[in-house]
Amino acid sequence: MFRKLLITGVIALTTLGTSITAQAQNIKLAITDLVGLEELQREFGPFKKELERVTNTTVEFLPVTNRTAGLEALRFKKVDFVLAGPAEYVVMQKRANASIVVGLYRPSYYSQVVVKADSPYFTMKDIKGKRVGLGPVGSTSRHLGPIQLFADANIDPLKDAKITHTNIRVAWEALKKGDLDAVGMGRSDLDGFLAKEPENMQNAYRIIARSGDLPNDLLMAGEHVSPAVIEKFRNAFAQNSDVLIQSILQGADHVKRYKGMRFLTQVANKDYDVVRAMYKTAGYPEYAAFIGD
Repeated sequence: MFRKLLITGVIALTTLGTSITAQAQNIKLAITDLVGLEELQREFGPFKKELERVTNTTVEFLPVTNRTAGLEALRFKKVDFVLAGPAEYVVMQKRANASIVVGLYRPSYYSQVVVKADSPYFTMKDIKGKRVGLGPVGSTSRHLGPIQLFADANIDPLKDAKITHTNIRVAWEALKKGDLDAVGMGRSDLDGFLAKEPENMQNAYRIIARSGDLPNDLLMAGEHVSPAVIEKFRNAFAQNSDVLIQSILQGADHVKRYKGMRFLTQVANKDYDVVRAMYKTAGYPEYAAFIGD
C-alpha cells in the first residue's frame, strides 16, 4: 500500500512539474543589440506588456552587454528567450542549440554598396582596392552582407579592399567628404540618411550592388524551454499578430526598423545558410563565435 502511494505521489509531482513547465508563468527575455534595462523598457516596454497579456505570462527583461553575453545566458539557462538578428542566430543555434519561435520579417531588409553619383564607380569591380566603409563588425546588413557582395563579384574582401569599420553615420559622412569611396549599409540606413539631406542632394548617390533580402530577425528559445511553451508562444504570435506588431512599433528609435513587419511562424534553420556563407567569406567558416566581440 505504501509503495503504491509513493508511486502515485511521484507521478503527481512529475505531472505538476510538467504542467508548470508547459504553462511557463515566468520567462526571461533578452534583446542582443540593446544595452541596459532603461533602453529595453523604452524600446520594447509596450511589446513586453502586450506579450504578457496574450500569453498570460510574466516577462522579465534580462539586459545583456553584448551578443556573447546573450549566448552565455542562453546556454546557462539564465534567459529563456532571445530576440536577435540573423548573424546572432546562426551562432546561438550552433553553440546553444537555440530553437526558432517566430520570425520578424522586415520588408526590404537587404545590404547595398553606395557611392557618390559623380564617382567613376559603377560596379563592385570598380571599387576593388578602394576605400570602403562598413558598419560594426558582425552586423548582418552593415558588414556580412556587403562583404558577401564583394565575394559574389569574385573579389576577396579580406585582400582586395581597404575596409574601415566604424559607426555607419561616421562612414556616411566620410563618403560625403570623399574620405571613403564607397559604403556598405542596409537599405533603411540609406533611406534615413537621404531623408536628412537637402532635397537637391538626395539624388547625389547611387547603389552599385545590393543583396537579396536577408533572413529574418528571430525570437529564439533556449534548449531548456519545453516544446509546449515554444508552441504556446508561437500560437500567441499567430493569433495576436496585429496587436503585437503595434506594440513593437510603439517603442522609440530602435524599433523603427520594424515598420511594415509581420510575424512568420514557418521559419526553417536552413533559411540561414546564406548567413553561414557570409561568415565563411568573413574568414569565420565555423560560425561558432561572434565576430568582433
